[in-house]
Amino acid sequence: MTIRVLIADDQALVRSGFRMILDARDDLEVVGEAADGEEAVRLAAETRPDVVLMDVRMPGTDGIAATARLTAAGNAPKVIILTTYDLDEPLYAALRAGASGFLLKDVRPADLVEAIRVVAGGEALLAPTATRRLLDRFVATDVTPPVQAGSLDRLTEREREVLTLLARGASNAEIGAQLFVTEATVKTHVSAILRKLGVRDRVQAVVLAYDLGLVRPRPSS
Repeated sequence: MTIRVLIADDQALVRSGFRMILDARDDLEVVGEAADGEEAVRLAAETRPDVVLMDVRMPGTDGIAATARLTAAGNAPKVIILTTYDLDEPLYAALRAGASGFLLKDVRPADLVEAIRVVAGGEALLAPTATRRLLDRFVATDVTPPVQAGSLDRLTEREREVLTLLARGASNAEIGAQLFVTEATVKTHVSAILRKLGVRDRVQAVVLAYDLGLVRPRPSS
């Protein structure tokens, strides 16, 4: 199955570089390029991409506002935020807006391709150390929870354990090792967590875990 990708970045050179990387893969197809968030939203409606590579800082409608508009729509594409700095404050707002993760613009081509495949498959980019620092540092900047505070009551004790480990940046393999269960069992628990909490992916589940106090952010060093 071919994964359809839309690239949104105000720098033509960056867009061209990403297109060259993606066009070299048989399972990836670039369906459009946008120079700002407004154009990204319009092209997404026209081309129906599976994944949008979205720059944070663009003139006019920025990547955060564009992400919020895209993910609020029905049958929304997955959004990967692109940034130059791994501790850029707007990134947390973008995750809250519905992005499925983020990458630095100097990402290795193979890692970019794999990230797109992972996100298109329904996973999220939570494992990198930069993402953990981002959540730890900025999760308390907005105290408005995306769903009602009673949502955690819907989870079993084991599902709470899995969600806690997710929020601390653990992969499925790491969660399985700590809880002495298989990765397949972890995936089953994660699916149940997403369904019960009414969130679209692992990133949103982690944001909710912090919002509702299941996990507390570490103090900034």
